[in-house]
Amino acid sequence: MSWVFTVTRARCVLALALLAASPACLAGGGPLGIDHELSYDNGGIWSRNNQLALEYGTVLFEVGGALWEGGDTRFGNTLWQSVDATASSGIVAYALKYAFSRVRPIDSGGDPNLWFKGHGNQSFPSGEVTLVSSMLTPIVLEYGHDDPWVYALELLPVYDGIARMKVQAHWQSDVIAGFALGTGFGWLMHSHQGTPFVLSVLPHGFYVGLKKSF
Repeated sequence: MSWVFTVTRARCVLALALLAASPACLAGGGPLGIDHELSYDNGGIWSRNNQLALEYGTVLFEVGGALWEGGDTRFGNTLWQSVDATASSGIVAYALKYAFSRVRPIDSGGDPNLWFKGHGNQSFPSGEVTLVSSMLTPIVLEYGHDDPWVYALELLPVYDGIARMKVQAHWQSDVIAGFALGTGFGWLMHSHQGTPFVLSVLPHGFYVGLKKSF
């Protein structure tokens, strides 16, 4: 992992932490002592529709691009690594959601310490931030050293994390945990030598890619 990638990740996490700590007049709570409810804002750039567009766009780009490219090109192989990271981190994220059953800010009355409250409470970690982070990490690791502008993609999970907190769907620690989970699985799958796992169980035609069928 290059030093540039390390610094970029550190800055992104720091940005989230600073956002979490910025309203000093609010008492913090949760596992990191920084969790507090932000003022509700579901308009403009923070709207739920924009969040969903990012989520669905991420999946469409990742899966569609992987199927189109196949696994025998550099870009295609990287996208299949993203598919592996998204699938594996998603499973872990949802397992953690059910295990911790944390109450979302919008339902908590401002208390970030409501854990293990049963069915329907799935605040920890943020699944959407996990999704975006896991998809982008292999791409950033693969191409960041060739073109530093690729690191700008890191703004997407940062945006998504802020937006999720703005609509009171997640606490600050939920977002940071999702960011770390997605990044970790993205790094792990990119580091794997050999055929990406999901691609290895599909018919050989998927390795070649749909673009060669047209």
